[in-house]
Amino acid sequence: KQSLPQLRDFLLVYNRLTELCFRHCVSNLNYRLLTGQEEQCLEGCAGKLVHANHRLVRAYVATMPSILQRR
Repeated sequence: KQSLPQLRDFLLVYNRLTELCFRHCVSNLNYRLLTGQEEQCLEGCAGKLVHANHRLVRAYVATMPSILQRR
């Protein structure tokens, strides 16, 4: 049962990441395929956001024990 909220949270983050990077990188919707520049932009954007998310999770995991001890 605990996996459903985790899946929901993951999907929310994934959808937000996708939306942010798409809006930032894709400028021309007249073609079915992405341009090389759009692909590079999307890879860089997604990479930065995933890296930032990993850093946040590591910080959260590191501080969680001290927060729980205070309670």
